[in-house]
Amino acid sequence: MIKNISLTTVWVKDIDESKAFYIDQLGFEERSDVRLGDDFRWCTVGHPSQPEIDVHLSTPGPPLAPDYVDALRRALDEGGTFAVGLHVDDCVATIADLEAKGVEIINPPEQRPYGVEALIRDNTGNWLVLVEPREFTQDEMEAYAGDDPSALSPL
Repeated sequence: MIKNISLTTVWVKDIDESKAFYIDQLGFEERSDVRLGDDFRWCTVGHPSQPEIDVHLSTPGPPLAPDYVDALRRALDEGGTFAVGLHVDDCVATIADLEAKGVEIINPPEQRPYGVEALIRDNTGNWLVLVEPREFTQDEMEAYAGDDPSALSPL
């Protein structure tokens, strides 16, 4: 029986640089870092509050199909790959802290039906979404989807 999600992969250009970013900039911790042969490295990081979920930092390569490797590398070069979503307790303060550390902010905090959301990039160019969640109703979501500007209060 499946019990939970335990691992997700984030595609990166350089494992060492990305590991440093996730640890030094985002506050993650190293979970494992071993070489398995000449062309594969198993490197995982994770948030200290979630020991059951690892983020596998991996570079595109074998055993993936060559066409998929090429597509991933192009996507990384263009900075359009989604990485992970992060739960934060204060989106505005977290973004201010990350910006002070030199993290690229794609979208500043904005009110959404489900909470306050912001987008950042990691050192590879991957998008990470930060969400300060809140309870919401279906009516709020539908009003937001219908572009009703009064549906949400400003930050």
